[in-house]
Amino acid sequence: MYRLYPRLKAMGNARYKALPSLVTVHEDLYDVPLRWREPRMIFTCSMSDFFHEKISDEQRDLAISTIRRAPQHTYQILTKRSYIMKQYGDRIGGFPRNIWLGVSVEDARFNFRTEHLRQADAATKFLSIEPLIGAIGRLDLEGIDWVIVGGESGPNYRPLNLDWAREIRDQCLSQGVAFFFKQVGGARPKSGGRLLDGQEWNQYPDVENKGAIAICELEHERMRRSLRN
Repeated sequence: MYRLYPRLKAMGNARYKALPSLVTVHEDLYDVPLRWREPRMIFTCSMSDFFHEKISDEQRDLAISTIRRAPQHTYQILTKRSYIMKQYGDRIGGFPRNIWLGVSVEDARFNFRTEHLRQADAATKFLSIEPLIGAIGRLDLEGIDWVIVGGESGPNYRPLNLDWAREIRDQCLSQGVAFFFKQVGGARPKSGGRLLDGQEWNQYPDVENKGAIAICELEHERMRRSLRN
């Protein structure tokens, strides 16, 4: 986000006038999903953190109100602030069912976030283990629907040890959790490709049947386009 921000500002993007270290809430965007009739996958607050300490619960309430009023969409909410996430979920009596709730876990130091997620009242839960910068160790994936793994990319990236990714994949397979391997990483996101042991892993959660599913390439592309939007 810090690398992208100056470029977006230089391009004259009205949403990126402030410094990236400042939290800016664009209240005029709250109702935008209500205008979209076709279902979309919406990565909510993708350039910040929905549960940032400088965002008030009242501001989050406005976003949750939109999510409830536009149930045709699916909203991905990813956070590093798992304790605030859990507290807020308790405050509102659980998250709407059209939210996919996730936490970032970079290595074993942050496995506590997984436990906070497991305790949260959400219909679909996922782990974003990206960038994977160290071994994760044993994962209790009970109640977790999806695990995304990827190596770091960009200047001064830390190389991915594929054994770390294999360890996570094998735990997902043994516990029946959908596994998505996003990238090996490198100087650029595509530098290392997407293969893990000679194959792509493109599983998404089956939110109806709560089981891992492998989707076809056409569906995969559709979801990728949706996520970019």
